[in-house]
Amino acid sequence: MKRSVLPANWQSHFFLVIGVAVLVFPVYVALIGSTWDSATIARGDLPLRPGPNALENYLQAWGKGSGQRVWGVPVAVMMLNSLIMAVAITIGKIAISIISSYSVVFFRFPGRMFFFWMIFVTLMLPVEVRIIPTYKVVSDLGMINSYLGLTIPLIASATATLLFRQFFLTIPDELVEAARIDGAGPMRFFWDTVLPLSRTNIAALFVIMFIYGWNQYLWPLLITTSKEMGTIVIGIVKMIGTGDAQTDWQIIMAATVLAMLPPVLIVIFMQRWFVKGLMETEK
Repeated sequence: MKRSVLPANWQSHFFLVIGVAVLVFPVYVALIGSTWDSATIARGDLPLRPGPNALENYLQAWGKGSGQRVWGVPVAVMMLNSLIMAVAITIGKIAISIISSYSVVFFRFPGRMFFFWMIFVTLMLPVEVRIIPTYKVVSDLGMINSYLGLTIPLIASATATLLFRQFFLTIPDELVEAARIDGAGPMRFFWDTVLPLSRTNIAALFVIMFIYGWNQYLWPLLITTSKEMGTIVIGIVKMIGTGDAQTDWQIIMAATVLAMLPPVLIVIFMQRWFVKGLMETEK
């Protein structure tokens, strides 16, 4: 009997390849489109091979953010704003979440579970429900068009608090007692024991929160009125004109490719920690 040359799980690989192709093809089109001129794209004759204008388009997008038809802000400025916003949100979310989870799990005080469930309930409230009062508070504090206004309202995270709490509950009581016998106070136990044990969780949440902060659209759209404070996501949308004849698609596609680089690099460099932090249950 002849043996099949196909692997036993070829169906899974087939659908996986199809799914990857569907997701990657638009990115490939954007990458190719960023290497051609506006006339080629406007005629609808965009080939599926790289063009001769790659360096020119990317330098123009990075240094000017505009083409022949639409004037914008340099991609370098918008990416810097997005980077500051994403890093500040990520560090703030992790810091606040790990401290609040530590206090809920390892300290006994009246109403601690009430406060935890109040934090948890905020998961059920969409951003749109609280965005108007949040904007009013930020506006009254004079934080419009500032990095503080972009980041502070978004640094609290009920999801990260829940994840850290569930991990802290897996720390054995014997470890807590051993630290207490050694004379370690709450802060020393946190820095010397809890924080090192949480490094994989922190790494996994860092990736998730960084991408969350980088891709923010609604809040930066409301809080920034100056082009110089705009993020890359907002900037790309504003670079699109009212019609194809008023849009430099090659510059927009170049800006889009550049905007994807930081999240992709974060995922690549932290992939091992990211997977380990999500999959490990026993610490």
